[in-house]
Amino acid sequence: MHDLNFFRNNLDAVARRLGDRGFELDMDQFRELDAQRRAAVTEAEQLKAQRNADSQKIAQLRKDGQDTEALQAEVRAIGERVKALDARVAEVDEQFQGLLKGIPNVPHESVPAGRTADDNVEIKRWGEPRQFDFEPKAHWDLGPELGILNFEQAAKVTRARFAVYYGLGARLERALINFMLDIHTREHGYTEVLPPFLINSDSMYGTGQLPKFAEDSFKIEGEDLWLAPTAEVPVTNLYRADTLNGDDLPISYCAYTPCFRSEAGSYGRDVRGIIRQHQFQKVELVKFTRPEQSYDELEKLTGNAEHILELLGLPYRRVLLCTGDTGFSSAKTYDLEVWLPGQNGYKEISSCSNFEAFQARRAQIRVKSGKGKSEFAHTLNGSGLAVGRTWVAIVENYQQKDGSVVVPEVLRPYVGVEVIRGRAAGSL
Repeated sequence: MHDLNFFRNNLDAVARRLGDRGFELDMDQFRELDAQRRAAVTEAEQLKAQRNADSQKIAQLRKDGQDTEALQAEVRAIGERVKALDARVAEVDEQFQGLLKGIPNVPHESVPAGRTADDNVEIKRWGEPRQFDFEPKAHWDLGPELGILNFEQAAKVTRARFAVYYGLGARLERALINFMLDIHTREHGYTEVLPPFLINSDSMYGTGQLPKFAEDSFKIEGEDLWLAPTAEVPVTNLYRADTLNGDDLPISYCAYTPCFRSEAGSYGRDVRGIIRQHQFQKVELVKFTRPEQSYDELEKLTGNAEHILELLGLPYRRVLLCTGDTGFSSAKTYDLEVWLPGQNGYKEISSCSNFEAFQARRAQIRVKSGKGKSEFAHTLNGSGLAVGRTWVAIVENYQQKDGSVVVPEVLRPYVGVEVIRGRAAGSL
């Protein structure tokens, strides 16, 4: 959600910046609604002042024993007009809120202008892609051959874009979750949270999933409950309608959840394998900050996610998203893209975003400074990391010529083996 006064005072500049991300702000509608509201408020205030003056006059006339019936009738008429004007202001405010709900966040000044992913800017690279002396396989071939991944059975149980993990494949997934939580809590200073996986519409609205992205989520029939699309939603809403103490910020949480997405707008993209599933696991990083510290915290949060990739020895790059590729609620986003040799390219494994006050305004999350004043907090989040895609990256980057997969050294205490070999125990 946006600051209405900021829009009023900077409408042309805001419209230009939103245009950079492909959104056309209807400035005529905005100005017309604003003019109607201002006119109604001004008239109402003038009439209220007149009513107060007349009421005082009536009191004095009564004290002097004079007839006040005519003046009282005027005051009643003024009251009815004020009531109508207040209703008009409320109506225009509702129209304003409806307009603002559909407007994406204004990109930060450091975000490059652009319309598609081709306009994103690479910031850094870490690690060199491995040179294989054989043709590396994609995970959708290697996983089934090892007996640790099965798509047909998942489709039988549910439908396409689900997967069943077996044996060491399931253990690797679980190992990654525990490894990420351990690193983020022990080394990066996050507090672990296990939130509900079902969330209400107010929470979905607070982080920006509703109303715009309803079709991308799964709703429970007959209930005001949604399956969590990401831990960002329940964790951010833990402080909905609360005022935080500025001295306690930043607050840093990490949370494991399964995530559920209908992927309504992504048909035809990443249809093979487990890159884009209806159900997947993530370890999410969420921060609540004061406005002046949020961009420093964005760099820290992104670095925390990168640290996981570096510990796992997975080559990656950091990309700054352009205006047209930045998500609806975000003011600035870095994507981390991991190298996948089976697909001969980089694939997103984490998005780290600063939403500034956009989510906090929708969710009414405030922070109180030492001077006693309150303002909207800034919220941030990022995948730290998407577990399924990390699973893919390990299987593809650490595959061997004989079809086995070497387990990264830091994961061996969690997985219990050094190498995943064909038809792992417990698989079909």
